[in-house]
Amino acid sequence: MTGCDGFTRNFLTRLGVTIGDELPAPKDPYTKLREEIDESMQPLRPYERLDKLKQFLEHDRHVLKFDGIWDDTRAMFGDNRKMIIHYFLADDTIEIREVIGPNAGRDAVPVFLKRAKLPKYSPLDMRQPGETTDRTVLNVFGPMGHGGRYILDSLKTGAVHDSFYTDADLQIGQQINVWGRTLTLTDADEFTKDFYRSKYGVTEFNVIRPAPAAPAKARELPPYNGFGSEEDSLCSCMGLIPKPPQRDFIKFMEKDSSGLNSNILRFVATLKTENPVDAGRRFIVSFFLSDDTISVFEPPQRNSGVVGGKFLERGRIKKPGQEIFKSDMSEYYMACELYIGAEVTFNDHIFIIEDADEYAMHYMESRPSEFPKANIDVIMGKLSGRKEQIGAVCNNIETCSYSEFAANLRQAGLVEHEIATIARHFARRIAKPASINYARAIAQEQLRKKIFEDFQRLQEACAFEDLNKTGKIHVKHLQTITRAFKLPVSGNILSQLFKLSQDSEENIDYKEFINALNWRDHQNLEWTEASARDSLYSSDGAPVGLNIEMIDCVAFYNAL
Repeated sequence: MTGCDGFTRNFLTRLGVTIGDELPAPKDPYTKLREEIDESMQPLRPYERLDKLKQFLEHDRHVLKFDGIWDDTRAMFGDNRKMIIHYFLADDTIEIREVIGPNAGRDAVPVFLKRAKLPKYSPLDMRQPGETTDRTVLNVFGPMGHGGRYILDSLKTGAVHDSFYTDADLQIGQQINVWGRTLTLTDADEFTKDFYRSKYGVTEFNVIRPAPAAPAKARELPPYNGFGSEEDSLCSCMGLIPKPPQRDFIKFMEKDSSGLNSNILRFVATLKTENPVDAGRRFIVSFFLSDDTISVFEPPQRNSGVVGGKFLERGRIKKPGQEIFKSDMSEYYMACELYIGAEVTFNDHIFIIEDADEYAMHYMESRPSEFPKANIDVIMGKLSGRKEQIGAVCNNIETCSYSEFAANLRQAGLVEHEIATIARHFARRIAKPASINYARAIAQEQLRKKIFEDFQRLQEACAFEDLNKTGKIHVKHLQTITRAFKLPVSGNILSQLFKLSQDSEENIDYKEFINALNWRDHQNLEWTEASARDSLYSSDGAPVGLNIEMIDCVAFYNAL
């Protein structure tokens, strides 16, 4: 025994045992030999021990992210290229990726700079081969290869030390040299900002906003060459393979005719001319809301000297006063520009719109934001300052006719459509009695268009149901027969004919009923082209779309 610890020494002293001094332990001959051999040895390859495990364990998966810009405008076709710089804290390496926008014309490479340590020197100061090594050789003597001797410098005297970018060199606004390319750091993410706040105490980050890109130069289109439509010629300038112009499919689906909703605005127009023959001609102007096209039809008039029919093919009509051969697209007539009292020019023909049907009037009034001439609030706002002038006429009477009402409002500067909108809003509508001649005329017109001529078999089927040979059958039997023959007459007109033709016992004289529908042998003479033309206006000059008798002047005066 050569010694003991403190606890053992105190314990034995209390027992009265005398403890001597510690003695040196005898050396082991083998251990002594190994120590002497280690001291005499000179290692030929003395590697340095660099402890990087701690940095890896503390900062694994911790990446600083910066946004940068590489100004490459000096090169031919160069521009400012956006970069994303990743700095890996685990091993102080840098990776750079380029942000390639759509239609940039560049190849989408995986990375702009592969992950590695980024040196600070420029490519002009690149080291010669062998100048940078892990070990430094002091001297070499003897033959090369077997039997030669060399001495390594463990102190690395004269070694070349390279400097690399670290996290201390990166900050917003700093410029870094990436192998001869200068990148400017413009921004960083929140994790990077928190890292610099906690480690370096940086509180202000002056983010560099990139300058707005110069506006792209507008494409200069060649002028219209006159072949085809302007849209078709424009499509031939957009690519090597010409494509037909695309129509607005969504608008077509929303505004296409469906059921009783035709989405067609019809107007009655006349020609503005000094020729007495053309002055009496009337036209039906139809505006199709699905594609903003216009067609003009002239109803035939007897003894007028003019053959009626299609006057203008359906299509979009340009506004007058525009150049033909130009680069810009032409302006076309829209629905809001057609109203009662408007003057429109269709292919050098000046038309004056004098009337509109009930569907067109209701369609415009239900969309006041699209049609200002049918916006009752805007129209009443124009008359707000002339209440005394207008009220002098309307305040003394309770009702007035449309002609008197329109003559009073024309002095206030309103157009005919605005006057008609006010009249419809303050009208006292009176239901007119149903006319059997009018219903028969409409039924004949529908049968004539469908070329229905099987009236003889229809009468034979009715006679088969007439068991007592009285010449009359019940209205229900007649309804069943018309459904069996699929009579091409609208339901409301047919029900009106049944209602007006039956007697007190709900029986109908089927011979008279069928003869009234026979458009070939018994044409309804009361419904002629002249009566149809005259029915465009009521007795007091109001448009047929109004269908009113009197106007409530008291309500109109109170609304001013």
